[in-house]
Amino acid sequence: MQEHVNDHYVQEAKRLGYRARAAFKLIEIDARDRLLRSGQIVVDLGSAPGSWSQVAAAKLRRNGTVIALDLLAMEGIAGVEFIQGDFSQDAVLAALEAALRGGQVDLVLSDMAPNMSGVAAVDQARGMLLAELALEFAGKWLKPSGALLVKVFQGEGFDGFRRQMMDAFATVGVRKPKASRDRSSEVYLLGTGKKG
Repeated sequence: MQEHVNDHYVQEAKRLGYRARAAFKLIEIDARDRLLRSGQIVVDLGSAPGSWSQVAAAKLRRNGTVIALDLLAMEGIAGVEFIQGDFSQDAVLAALEAALRGGQVDLVLSDMAPNMSGVAAVDQARGMLLAELALEFAGKWLKPSGALLVKVFQGEGFDGFRRQMMDAFATVGVRKPKASRDRSSEVYLLGTGKKG
């Protein structure tokens, strides 16, 4: 708890009005890869408490659409449409697809993580399943020029998922932003140039 309170990114998030330190992960990746642009349709999976949606909405400057989805409740953000539900459930996926109103997506962001059980093998498998669901959604709804940024945990299934990403995108890169804790096995895979 003390580490969290003293954390530079936690303090900066409070100072700048972001809901979580995770905002800085997306800010850093976006500064490098220029993912967020005015006029886009952006889907933010695993959005609560909303820091990535805050960053996306600010970059779009109300010219574009941000649709956020999470199992947990999320306080409203100007310019963001929020859907609460389990992304693995067909009805929730249908609600998200309906919110797109037939439009194709420019960017899918997935910071989804499973509720941790404490059993490493179980948590890893659940995390990989969420990444696969995000990739499946991106495959269906991304524009050919679109991108997918997805959180994955290094471990069992990581290499296989990376190969799936490489089958789906022209370019796949690994990003480990400074705001990601060193001891965490999380990295972000960025797929650009959707194939097919």
